[in-house]
Amino acid sequence: MVVGELPTPFLTVDLDAVDRNVARMQTYCDGHGLALRAHVKTHKLPRVAHLQLGAGAVGIACQKLGEAEVMADAGIEDILISFPLVGSDKLERAVALARRVTLSVAGDSHAAAASLSAAAAEHGVSIGYLVDCDTGFGRTGVQSPAEAAELAGVISALPGLELRGLITHPVTPDSEGWLREARELIEARDLAVKVVSGGGTPGALHAHENAEVTELRVGNYVYGDRRCLLGGTHVLADCALRVVASVVSRPTADRAILDAGTKSLTSDPALGHDDGTFGLVIEYPDAVVRSLSEEHAIVDLSACETRPELGEKVTVLPNHACGAANLHDTVALHRSGNDVELAAVAARGRVR
Repeated sequence: MVVGELPTPFLTVDLDAVDRNVARMQTYCDGHGLALRAHVKTHKLPRVAHLQLGAGAVGIACQKLGEAEVMADAGIEDILISFPLVGSDKLERAVALARRVTLSVAGDSHAAAASLSAAAAEHGVSIGYLVDCDTGFGRTGVQSPAEAAELAGVISALPGLELRGLITHPVTPDSEGWLREARELIEARDLAVKVVSGGGTPGALHAHENAEVTELRVGNYVYGDRRCLLGGTHVLADCALRVVASVVSRPTADRAILDAGTKSLTSDPALGHDDGTFGLVIEYPDAVVRSLSEEHAIVDLSACETRPELGEKVTVLPNHACGAANLHDTVALHRSGNDVELAAVAARGRVR
């Protein structure tokens, strides 16, 4: 089977491009003395995670416990959950996971750390803990280096937990001073900061400019998408994930309707480059995907010299690969359009 024979809409991934992306990021990290921790939230495929580990990644990062459980079932042994674990059900599952793998988690509160400690100590397991630091993004994380040091002190005294270091997102050169102060305050307590983990594909190739960062935690680099293309981290040939769609209507000369809407492409904008377009139509680069409904993509063809015909299949590069991958049960893995292998997106929908 070749990609052009797939029923639409269908998610496709070019493994040749994946190989190039994995090799490039690993080479960068190796050259700058950074540990690479592959974030599997993008692909949700144990096969790709093993490819990343085989290239030299020290372990994987998961956003949710469900992802981590799938990866553990596939034999992956070093897992970081970079999302707060709150609630008794999450604690029970984390403890069960820690019996099978080397597990680390991130958190920003005394209460969450104490709850996890109680569960871990009760069942005789040890879980690594990284202090989540808000170095300017305004999401989770302690709000100051002093708070980071205080929480590190609390964690170090809790049974069942091992203080591993600091974690932040995204990694930027501007956060170096914040992280340095936090590290120095923690070390002044005679505690070791073994890891400073920074994340995010957009600034990944500048991570070495932050002298505090020891680990790079990235996911989207493995696939690339329209965000990466516009941001300059990927060229089109290295954007591995595409959605094959069909033209199901040509109601006017300037408009085409595709059978791939928000349930196939996601409604995510091209963050940082939001131009109101919901994907790049590879065969017709002057076309504009103006809007999406659940199953429709409305494509403006007015700028195109040539235009697709009814029934024609086209290839769309989504704005956001992570969102698109999570919408599909199955992905067509291929090499340059040939040798198609259908694979289940194993951790799809594992948001708990």
